[in-house]
Amino acid sequence: MMLLRLVMCRCQAGKNLQQIQRTPLRQWLLQRGQNTVSSSAASVGSVSIRSAASDRLIGRWLLGCSGLVLGAVVLGGVTRLTESGLSMVDWHLVKEMKPPQTQAEWEEEFAKYQQFPEFKIMNHDMTLTEFKFIFYMEWGHRMWGRLVGLAYILPAAYFWRRGYFSRSMKTRVLGLCGFVVFQGLLGWYMVKSGLEEKPESYDVPRVSQYRLAAHLGSALLLYAASLWTGLILLLPANRMPDSRRLLNLRRFAKTTGGLVFLTALSGAFVAGLDAGLVYNSFPKMGERWIPDDLLAFSPALKNVFENPTTVQFDHRILGIGSLTAITGLYLFSRRMILPRRAKMAISCLTAMAYTQVVLGISTLLLYVPTPLAATHQSGSVALLTFAIWVLAELRKVPK
Repeated sequence: MMLLRLVMCRCQAGKNLQQIQRTPLRQWLLQRGQNTVSSSAASVGSVSIRSAASDRLIGRWLLGCSGLVLGAVVLGGVTRLTESGLSMVDWHLVKEMKPPQTQAEWEEEFAKYQQFPEFKIMNHDMTLTEFKFIFYMEWGHRMWGRLVGLAYILPAAYFWRRGYFSRSMKTRVLGLCGFVVFQGLLGWYMVKSGLEEKPESYDVPRVSQYRLAAHLGSALLLYAASLWTGLILLLPANRMPDSRRLLNLRRFAKTTGGLVFLTALSGAFVAGLDAGLVYNSFPKMGERWIPDDLLAFSPALKNVFENPTTVQFDHRILGIGSLTAITGLYLFSRRMILPRRAKMAISCLTAMAYTQVVLGISTLLLYVPTPLAATHQSGSVALLTFAIWVLAELRKVPK
């Protein structure tokens, strides 16, 4: 009897417990807990998706900015080749964005240009129509530079406000935006060197080759940094087993990329000194492999940066050295198993290297025609582009 009563009590307790669990309050609490867990999981998922999406957005933005910098480099080269860089004799951040409109404004601008050495020595018979051409070339280059600045700074401010940048990316973006501002100031500092009166010099007015090289070098650094950051954000890293051969390939690729950059930078000294016009033969320089006036200046180090013969000789050596290094990188990579994208990048780099050498030799033999010389200058940036792509494909996967 006692056993039967005990079983009945337990059954009644079980029913009461089920009723408690089925009460509206209990069901609401259970549902609330499930919703909280679900929303937490969804929140975690949305953060990771947003991070990947923001990385793609930032990567595309930086690739677009690097494309604008490439355009500025090409346009700057054409401006230099058409001898248009000294046509605007002052600098105003906003005021000069509007070119002269009326005949009186054009005559006023032309009168200012006539006060400087380039007009007095080289262009004393220039007409107003001819002046308008070189003015618009320089004006276009400056306006393109302002477009580059806006393309960096305005989206950077938006992404920063939206919280798209990680801490490390904030440092990079600040550096890039600061470099854009520095590049603009350096451009005017370069132009000023060509506007100065030099009574002791009998040479044609031109900008300092040192400042020209600094201006081009900083543009190439800005381009390389933007392109590299954009590529590593957009291209997934190739997972390759670590080996001594792969380590050597990475080192080889870095050295080759540095040599490509140095060769492009040496081209600024060639352009600044018009060194492409001193020996228009290949492979010899005139009748000799090593010209007599290679070390004509004293001290000897001065020849490297100021002697047109030495500057052209050095550019030849660097170009041939870059071609040799890239060929060696290609042959070395053929002996390894690499991802498809990495092989494609190295092949493109090799093809561009041979194209660039052909362009350089043709430019030299034809006495530096403007279209061919501009193509050769653009080819140097294309070669640097492929070198950076190779480095991005061979980069080490962070652990």
